[in-house]
Amino acid sequence: MAEADGAEDRKPKSDEAHSAFAPVPGMEPEALEDDQPTSEFAVPDGMVAQNAEPSEGPASAFAAPATYSAHHSPPAYTPGGSFPVSLMKESPWQDRMRTMLRMPVDVRPVAEPVQRPSEEAGPAVGRVLDLTLRIGELLLAGGEGAEDVEAAMFAVARSYGLDRCEPTVTFTMLSITHQPSLVDHPVSANRTVRRRGTDYTRLAAVFRLVDDISAHEVEVTLEEAYRRLAEIRRNRHPYPTWVLTAAAGLLAGAASTLVGGGVTVFFCAALGAVLGDRLAWYCAGRGLPEFYQFVVAAMPPAAIGVALKIAEIDVRASAVITGGLFALLPGRALVAGVQDGLTGYYVTASARLLEVMYLFIGIIIGVLVVIYLGLQFGAQPNPDEVLQIPSRPVIQILASMVLVFTFAILLQQERSTVWIVTLNGAVAWVTFGALRAAELPPVPSTAIAAGLVGLFGQLFSRYRFASALPYVTAAIGPLLPGSATYFGLLSIAENRLDAGLASLTNAAAIALAIAIGVNLGSEASRLFMRIPGAQSAAKRRAAKRTRGF
Repeated sequence: MAEADGAEDRKPKSDEAHSAFAPVPGMEPEALEDDQPTSEFAVPDGMVAQNAEPSEGPASAFAAPATYSAHHSPPAYTPGGSFPVSLMKESPWQDRMRTMLRMPVDVRPVAEPVQRPSEEAGPAVGRVLDLTLRIGELLLAGGEGAEDVEAAMFAVARSYGLDRCEPTVTFTMLSITHQPSLVDHPVSANRTVRRRGTDYTRLAAVFRLVDDISAHEVEVTLEEAYRRLAEIRRNRHPYPTWVLTAAAGLLAGAASTLVGGGVTVFFCAALGAVLGDRLAWYCAGRGLPEFYQFVVAAMPPAAIGVALKIAEIDVRASAVITGGLFALLPGRALVAGVQDGLTGYYVTASARLLEVMYLFIGIIIGVLVVIYLGLQFGAQPNPDEVLQIPSRPVIQILASMVLVFTFAILLQQERSTVWIVTLNGAVAWVTFGALRAAELPPVPSTAIAAGLVGLFGQLFSRYRFASALPYVTAAIGPLLPGSATYFGLLSIAENRLDAGLASLTNAAAIALAIAIGVNLGSEASRLFMRIPGAQSAAKRRAAKRTRGF
């Protein structure tokens, strides 16, 4: 009865209703077995496929083949022209990792584990990814460029045997994805950078850790790497707070001397910078955002300069305000933002440049408020005084060296790098002064001097296998557009908007020239680097962009 009911429930077949996949009459597989030729891929009679095991369930297009093993997968594709020279083991890990990051995943060389995993079954994927993210977090929080952060993360992951890794860095987010093979499930992890601070001593320690992890002759287990990373986090800053405050004052005093100030101006600018620094620390302790900290820090130097004008003391009051601006201009963030943009990290570059814009607007608001109030009380600043900087080569060279020296202390650099970056900054200022004496415009003169800073800084960093930031950032201090910025603010306060906006535009052009020059000098340094045993300089492929199509 059940069979009869089932037969009655079935729909009758008709000529109009039939499956499109039903075989045509006379073309059934049984009828074709003897008449049709066999496929050239069919297994011959008497031969059994190796390692072929019958599957228990339905096959999936995403399942691993029966003869496939991820541990015995074929090596990665090697291009016909071999790999670039920069992938040789003798080249610095920064160059090797940058080159691999710019290569497609399917043509990267297979990772050769540098560090032995503590487990026999292979590397602990979760712990390696966590260590990689923690290292990247410290580098990104310290102001390192996005490309260098990705290169460091890539170096750590590959050193512990994780192939097919893709790190991604944005302004506040780091993520990394590891796919063991083309048929295995990927593993992803991410980490958010909550706090950012400037400490180049910590940055150098992280670079040494990455260098040891990626070195074949140094054994660093995961436990040892975690221990060293914890020590780096716990280390205190190399300079106490009072030293940083004194360095801010000396920086402003040296900057005021650089633009024509005397002894009185030096001490007034130093006092204004110290007061501004203490007010900024007070605001930071009360939880105010960094924007308001810059607004408050810019007021004391401007107030002292306006007070000198009201008291009609025969000094260059404009140099006091300009010196305070030198101590506040965010040159470090500007260089990092432009560098990210030039290397193709546009999201991170946009965020960093937006941060620079907010901080710069904070400085403008703080100075403009004080200057406007000074004009209401009868202060009569002389705009031409800002642009008439006397030529005092010896004094200006010494002032530039003091400026760079104190800037390096504010960046919490190691004592061994302070003197090197001071000399680098002096070379930059001498070059800029010579080009200006030859009547070259300020923007190209600044770009050339900044290019030398980037060139020598990159060479110093490669010689010591460290980050280039400690050798570059402080050296650009004397080149910052403090005078152009103050002239623009003064013109805006006096309702001369055309002159003010033109001067601020000139200041922005000088700042961009500094950033582009530093990046260009860093790239040019690769032309001077030779790898032992290689026939040509280390090369890395640049990313290809669209060209109008």
